[in-house]
Amino acid sequence: MRGVTDAGIGSDYGCAAPDGTSRWWDLRVDATPSGATDRKAAPMTFDPIQYKNTTRAQWETAAQAWHRWGPVLEQWLGEATERMLDLADVGSGSRVLDVAAGAGGQSLAAARRSGPTGRVMATDISPSILTYAAKAAGDAGVSVETVELDGEELERLPGVSFDAVICRLGLIYFPNQPRALSGMGHALRDGGRAAAVVYSTSERNAFFSLPVRIIRDRVGLGPPAPGQPGPFSLGGPGVLLSQFEQAGFRDVTVEEVPAPLRLASAADCVRFERESFGALHQMLATVPPERHPAVWAEIEDALGRFESAEGFLGPCELLVVGATK
Repeated sequence: MRGVTDAGIGSDYGCAAPDGTSRWWDLRVDATPSGATDRKAAPMTFDPIQYKNTTRAQWETAAQAWHRWGPVLEQWLGEATERMLDLADVGSGSRVLDVAAGAGGQSLAAARRSGPTGRVMATDISPSILTYAAKAAGDAGVSVETVELDGEELERLPGVSFDAVICRLGLIYFPNQPRALSGMGHALRDGGRAAAVVYSTSERNAFFSLPVRIIRDRVGLGPPAPGQPGPFSLGGPGVLLSQFEQAGFRDVTVEEVPAPLRLASAADCVRFERESFGALHQMLATVPPERHPAVWAEIEDALGRFESAEGFLGPCELLVVGATK
């Protein structure tokens, strides 16, 4: 596997707010010294540049944990990943671009399908997380090229140079999703296929939406405005299909894939999210550190409803989209 090369400022944007010096929303402190909500949200002004910079730092910090939880991630996302590769028509000899690749689990799956005559390029905002993808590919004996590249700057790649473009849980976090989709079209050959995995609605993804809601309540932050990035930004009825069609793709299909998160306990789910979901930490940045344990305890208590004698089963539904250039 080749090393990381720099072709941009990164693309795997997180869903949460940055902390102190890099914040992309304004908060004013509530004059009330106590209560579950410690701050009030002032009108939000979204700054995509600061958002990208903060998210890059976020993933640099979370990269090791994200890699460490790799087996859980692949078990959880495995079915949706295979369906994404099916819809992208990834097979022997395929040239595959993986956008916002993270630690590269789906990159490896694509490389196994494409074989020695194929090519897989994994891109991400975080050079650190790409080093884990590179090591995983080397350990697995497959060839994957890693490139640090902004997912909204795919036009920097040679045009019509890939048979397939894939993106697993990355497109939802791009500030300019239409530009990212346009870049995917640029990279694809005529007749090539694009496929992506995103979360559906917050109601169907309580394992994630409950912690997000609790932290938002604590910091007094409202939901993202329409058009802003976030985990459920493409999950509404018809939204994902419309975005791909507006970007010029055809034969667009969207499938629902149940993907319950299975762990031993709610405490393990909290540990998983606390260690590897850097976005939640960024949201908590405006809460005094001494109050963090109480917030995580509240999250664990809320997630406890999904625990039984058989273990923890966190509700999650993913959407898998496939389309032709």
